[in-house]
Amino acid sequence: MRMLRIAGVGIEALAAHKLRTFLMMSGTLVGVAALTVVMAMGKGTERKIMERVENFGPRAIMLVAGGGKDVPGPDLTTTTLTLRDAEAIRQNIGGIEAIAPAAMQRHMPIKAGAAQTQAVIFACESNWHHAWDWYAQLGEGITDDDNAMLARVCVIGQTVREELFPDTDPVGQYLHVGNVRFKVKGVLQKRGTSPMGTDFDNRLLIPLTTGMRRLFNQDHLSYIRIKVADVSQLGAVTRDVRQLLHQRHRIGPAEEDDFRLISAEIIARFAAGSSRTLSILLAVLAGLSLLVGGVVLMNILLIAVKERTKEIGLRRAIGASQPDVFAQFLAESLTVTLWGMVVGVLVGWGLCTVLPRFTPMPLVISWESIALAAGAAVVVGTFFGIQPARRAARLNPVEALR
Repeated sequence: MRMLRIAGVGIEALAAHKLRTFLMMSGTLVGVAALTVVMAMGKGTERKIMERVENFGPRAIMLVAGGGKDVPGPDLTTTTLTLRDAEAIRQNIGGIEAIAPAAMQRHMPIKAGAAQTQAVIFACESNWHHAWDWYAQLGEGITDDDNAMLARVCVIGQTVREELFPDTDPVGQYLHVGNVRFKVKGVLQKRGTSPMGTDFDNRLLIPLTTGMRRLFNQDHLSYIRIKVADVSQLGAVTRDVRQLLHQRHRIGPAEEDDFRLISAEIIARFAAGSSRTLSILLAVLAGLSLLVGGVVLMNILLIAVKERTKEIGLRRAIGASQPDVFAQFLAESLTVTLWGMVVGVLVGWGLCTVLPRFTPMPLVISWESIALAAGAAVVVGTFFGIQPARRAARLNPVEALR
């Protein structure tokens, strides 16, 4: 009860100087608000990564043409990945549920009547749908017969549909890819964002034979998608595919691969790494705000000790001990930072609600941000409140009353 009374005296002193109290808590308020937004951004990024991994496929491996260590798509100038490689993988490596070779071209012009757009063209076989777990929402997908007959048919993504056929059923309609006329036989299910943050639905599928012979005029693949039977086999299948391609492409131990193997784990690592720098920068800024807020708090409290010298001397003269005075000023410091924490969390939550309406930044509010903010407020209030409280407690009551 004694400590509660001492704390009450400190709170009354804060209430009597509202402007000074607001200035003391402003630094903590800004720092906690920034910390709340940083934590929300981290949680939002984590959720976005998991969504992208789900879109990519947790049991999938992408064997893409071209060496290097960057994750983004195939190198379309590399010609070493072939249908024979896909067949060798199918025959020699176990644990595979589906394998789908494909050729692709980026940003090809597509026209339907007066409407036109650009999309990524994928030439693929019928098992592309099973390998991607991605099927036609309207009409039907690419079939074996389409490939056998070099059919000029296509399956479009939702974005292509919105651009070219916004008000009509596209199935049965015609469009042109370059100078080649295709009949739309289906529309893919909506997929959303790719692991690299691009529009997964801005694509058009055509039969692999049609694409390689009639549209692209090439005999090499851009990628081979492999879907393993069980996620626990992902590492073993990846290792076996790499060894097989080293043999087939005659790649020595000291030579760089002319292909890349990308899995959901690599996608998640790449996506997390790309946002880590920004998160660290924002966290440092939030920490600096708290540090500056603590310094401001300490200096204003030191000024307050000087202004309240007679009050402190009077309290000491009527029986208050040094620990009592120390506790009063430390309570004032903690009260200011805790109120700054409360207001800062509210401001941070408000920003997390408003910012997604104006930016694509993913923000997810969590209880961890409140716990971290409360911990930071207690640390700042205690650490920067000790020196003013100690100075107040050490005042000589006789000198203070003069």
